[in-house]
Amino acid sequence: MATAVTPPRGMRDFLPTEKARRERVLQRIRSVYRAHGFDEIETPVVEDSARLHAGLGGDNEKLAFAVMKRGLTMDALAEAATPLDLADLGLRFDLTVPLARFYASNRGQLPSVFRAIQIAPVWRAERPQKGRYRQFVQCDIDIIGEPGIIAEVELISATAAALEALGVPGCSIRVNDRRLLTAWLAAFEVPDALRPAALISMDKLDKIGLDGVVAELRAIGVARADDLFVGLHPALEGDESWRMLDHAVFAGSAAAADLRSLRAAAGEIPLVFDPFLVRGMGYYTGPIFEVAHPDVGYSLGGGGRYDGMIGRFLGTEVPACGFSLGFERLIDLVELGDEPDDGAALLYERDADLATVVALKNELVAEGARVRLLARPKNMKAALELLEAEGFTRFAVVSTDAVAEAAALDWRRLNDR
Repeated sequence: MATAVTPPRGMRDFLPTEKARRERVLQRIRSVYRAHGFDEIETPVVEDSARLHAGLGGDNEKLAFAVMKRGLTMDALAEAATPLDLADLGLRFDLTVPLARFYASNRGQLPSVFRAIQIAPVWRAERPQKGRYRQFVQCDIDIIGEPGIIAEVELISATAAALEALGVPGCSIRVNDRRLLTAWLAAFEVPDALRPAALISMDKLDKIGLDGVVAELRAIGVARADDLFVGLHPALEGDESWRMLDHAVFAGSAAAADLRSLRAAAGEIPLVFDPFLVRGMGYYTGPIFEVAHPDVGYSLGGGGRYDGMIGRFLGTEVPACGFSLGFERLIDLVELGDEPDDGAALLYERDADLATVVALKNELVAEGARVRLLARPKNMKAALELLEAEGFTRFAVVSTDAVAEAAALDWRRLNDR
């Protein structure tokens, strides 16, 4: 029995119609981001393993695909204490770490405040399931070099505009600040050493519920795990949510002032304060945010400020902030209408003059049409149905006596046949 020929688990092929739709959506996102003053860059798909495992990527570091060193000997294999000892490179698990390295490498050629677009695939060794893949596309915008809250305002405004351009209504953006989370953990006497693990557990609130999070916090040694969620409500919406910033632990802090400024500057963009929004990455240092949609139980994107990352590579602290849309989760919600496409199919008789066929195609291409050549099949009905499904709008038969003038052909609409 033949073995099924399929892509690697958690990765996918895309048929022409699917690929065309994905590219249309990506182009709409790019167009909005460029209109907001961002410039697109490209980075390698692999980075140094040590850079990817620097302790800043949270649980995602555990999901990174490693690339083994070349020319390993049996002795080297035997002496390796961990699998990572055998790797010097790894596939990127997000686009933020590569961007920080990119900026450190190219700072002298970039403006003092740099606004970057990165739209590219990333890889994580996830357990494949609906909405989770091992290869997926992220759509990132980042601002490097701006320490003020204006960076967050720009990122949120551009992201909201992209969602509007894609026809994805009803989104809200949930916001918090890592400084507020740190203050909250300190108020409940969570030791510094336990705080990274505590935040990772709190980040699972929407997945395992309050009881599950409290159980995990107890397991790692948080003595007052039951008290952490008393006095704050993570499910409040709209104006009600912002009243939690008046809590004594938050009131008067720089983080609370920044979030209030962000809300005021965002205008009509619906922002919700969520005191237990964490974001799993270890590199966030200030405001953080996620896109929520009422029809799905997961975020459509997120980001935040990561002022400490670039300094690790450059030796000089540089402020940075970014926002990423999860393309695979987003595309199923996109409501773009069909765009007009002058797709013309030339069905040529087997004994038609090839020079004439090619001249007709070149004329149509020069006029801006998308042209498909196809030897006239016996089953015209099936061929025309496939052409229509692939986005072609008209066809003509090139006979043995046809002349090299497209206007002289008997054109027919595919949807009128």
